Amino acid sequence: MAALSRNCILTLVVGMACGFCFAYVLFSMTNWSPWNVVPCDGCIEFFGNGTVEGDAELANELSQRIRVLCWVMTHPAARKRCESIKRTWGKRCNILLFMSSEEDPDLPTVRLDIEEGRLFLWGKTKQAFKYVYEHYLDKADWFMKADDDTYVVVDNLRYMLQAHSPDRPVYFGRKFTKYVEKGYMSGGSGYVLSREALKRFVEVSLPDPDKCQQNNGGDEDLEMGECLGNADVFPGSTSDCHGQGRFFPLELESHLEPGGLKPNNWFWKWADSPSFEREKDCCSDTAISFHYVAPETMDVYESFIHRFRPYGIKTHLTKAITPDAYC
Repeated sequence: MAALSRNCILTLVVGMACGFCFAYVLFSMTNWSPWNVVPCDGCIEFFGNGTVEGDAELANELSQRIRVLCWVMTHPAARKRCESIKRTWGKRCNILLFMSSEEDPDLPTVRLDIEEGRLFLWGKTKQAFKYVYEHYLDKADWFMKADDDTYVVVDNLRYMLQAHSPDRPVYFGRKFTKYVEKGYMSGGSGYVLSREALKRFVEVSLPDPDKCQQNNGGDEDLEMGECLGNADVFPGSTSDCHGQGRFFPLELESHLEPGGLKPNNWFWKWADSPSFEREKDCCSDTAISFHYVAPETMDVYESFIHRFRPYGIKTHLTKAITPDAYC
């Protein structure tokens, strides 16, 4: 009886030793240890809802097919804003440029030969688009201008643009109709030109004083609308199939907060179809841009849009690779 007990104990010890050795070898091969579990990038993929992994896969596919150059209107005193853009939404552009009057190799900036100030924004815009035309025309399909206090959801921009050809003379943004009969796009919320629109702007309108204002003064976005319209480049619709907007010349809070936009707000005087711009019905699920965003708020937008996800909820956009799959 004692011998049987000793044999059982010996068998148990040998089994435990073999099991420990097998587990040690297995953990070594897979580089994993139960005593060394650490958080990982994108760990939500292990939760089984596929939200982050699926969205990234589709977004990466679109970024290869729809090349977007983003240039940011800025000035030397706004470096903090540019740093925020560079570490947040700017990194999703295929090409990111900062247009200023001074060189800054750390961003870097493109130095334009123009004075700073609101009186010279039109001159800066003309020089910036001409620079992009001369250096990047064949390196991108779409060319977006944004202010240094604009936040852009670049993935949603590509999602909208995939229904359009860059060889058509069209540009997109938040359409205003005051002062320009054909309409023009708000500069604050940003606007994006097709390759053909950029070509017509530089080749047809800019050299012709009858088509484009030659001096540096004037409202940048309004003058841009005039020049493009005179080259037969027209504003395209950016509303989704529910009639909800995608480009916003104000911060998100102004649209979501009840009564955030007062009846006498300048926005109502400029907007072409403002009926959907109020409170919960204001914004498309595929919203693209917001204006008047402070540098620290850009990090907040970035976190809620690209990092935080509710566990167990699979986004309805995950499978929406074509515009008709989700508007």
